[in-house]
Amino acid sequence: MRKITPVAKVVAVALTVVIAAGLGLWLYSADRTAGDTGHWAGSHAPDRIEVNASVLKVDAAAREAVLRVLVVPLGRFGEDDGVAPTGELRLLSSSSLRDDRVFPAHQRISSLDIPIALTGGAVTDYPFDGYEARIEFAAVHSGEPAPVLFTLDKVDSLFSFSVKDYRATEDQGGLDVRFSRSASVLVFALFMMITMWGLAIAVFFGARHLIARRKGLVWPSFGFMAATLFALAGFRNLAPGSPPIGSLLDYTAFLWAEVVIALCVVVAVVTGAITEQGKPDS
Repeated sequence: MRKITPVAKVVAVALTVVIAAGLGLWLYSADRTAGDTGHWAGSHAPDRIEVNASVLKVDAAAREAVLRVLVVPLGRFGEDDGVAPTGELRLLSSSSLRDDRVFPAHQRISSLDIPIALTGGAVTDYPFDGYEARIEFAAVHSGEPAPVLFTLDKVDSLFSFSVKDYRATEDQGGLDVRFSRSASVLVFALFMMITMWGLAIAVFFGARHLIARRKGLVWPSFGFMAATLFALAGFRNLAPGSPPIGSLLDYTAFLWAEVVIALCVVVAVVTGAITEQGKPDS
């Protein structure tokens, strides 16, 4: 059998690091590209109302997302390069958004944070949960409908979104959107599941060794097992997005890992105590 040289080992380790880093950069680039991709629906007429929205935050537990919206009247509808409307501007929104907004004539328009209601999905499906929303805007300028161009992008790094349908007419722009966990959240959640099972299996084999070899009460080993039991609870709370107890993450990994580790600690200690009692006094 050919012996592996130290140089070959160093090269293999270096290649492994480079491949892992490259995979991480690829995942980051894909996630970043998805976040920078904007979607639009509506009219590109020179005289129009632009509604530029960014998804600031998605709160799955509250079934709500927050949009930061900037309204820009262009052409004959705006003045000072879209800073203010030339007449009273009323922004009408779909039922998933709470209120319509009114901008007085010749007054500067500021950005708005607008909550939208999410439908479908359940937060307990974490990290595979998904939610839907219909986001539509129309505008009325000085009592008359105005063409609208609606654009949407995202800022929240914990979620990605995809457009299921584009809703565009001359005086209305809208999107049917589906929100799902971002690639980084999925990767980290899967890593947590694998790690939890890995630690549980490690504790199981450690306890099996102590019991099979009749090692007795080996307190450093018991300390490691008990520390793992409580460390997993803290590790689980690091899950991005803070999923509630009872989510898919818990039923597929966390709860089972806790049960396995707890049983291993109890059985190993009881067996160790029985073994110690059977030993002759020195």
